Amino acid sequence: MNKKIGFIGCGNMARAMIGGIIKSNIFKPSQIIASDTNETAVLNAGKDIMIDTTTDNKTVVRESEVVVLSIKPMYYAQVIAEITPYVTPDQIIVTIAPGQTLAKVGGAFGKDVKIVRTMPNTPALVCEGITGVCCNDKVSEKELEYICSILQGFGRTEVVPEHLMDVVVSVSGSSPAYVFMFIEAMADAAVADGMPRDKAYRFAAQAVLGSAKMVLETGKHPGELKDMVCSPAGTTIEAVRVLEEKGFRSAVFEAMKACTKKAKGE
Repeated sequence: MNKKIGFIGCGNMARAMIGGIIKSNIFKPSQIIASDTNETAVLNAGKDIMIDTTTDNKTVVRESEVVVLSIKPMYYAQVIAEITPYVTPDQIIVTIAPGQTLAKVGGAFGKDVKIVRTMPNTPALVCEGITGVCCNDKVSEKELEYICSILQGFGRTEVVPEHLMDVVVSVSGSSPAYVFMFIEAMADAAVADGMPRDKAYRFAAQAVLGSAKMVLETGKHPGELKDMVCSPAGTTIEAVRVLEEKGFRSAVFEAMKACTKKAKGE
């Protein structure tokens, strides 16, 4: 083994993670290898982020200390069957797919394997991701800390009980899509009121970024921060009234419940 980390699958999430790892200088591009059955994806990854690439999953396993299964859930059984003979007791397997429990993945390998289950999100690409993490009993505390240190290269990590991992999917793994829709809707409304689109996106995105930072850095309850903006008989409380009338919070609540249910395979 001569690579620190290898990725089986080189799609959007893998590239976001790799990009964050490189930007944070966790590993150099020369210490990363990735495989994909899509030759175009392999060529683009090699060209764009200068990592080693291959179309052979077994090569990734043979050359890496940590192997990330960055593939869709439907391919897990097939890929695990392919790489199992080459996985050693010292290697750590990292999963990122929803619904792939530690027991399910361990059973697919059919032997003792160190498995860390994670759920990252795409803001990893700009080093602002958050990743939920849990592991099986073959992973030591020191090894879990090592994996978390890698994941922290592109954002925050939170170790959670496995039964909460499906909730992590809805609250962070999938939620960038909801936020992008919110930003797009705000920008569209600003454009409708006469603002140029490029400015509208900047105003909307920065407002979301700044608001999120206030939640994280002030420690105040989101409701308290909302109340600070809402002056009596003012513009903001009028907008909040309409959002409530249109079921804004209920829509988010129900969307996340549906997402968690889907992650559980129900």
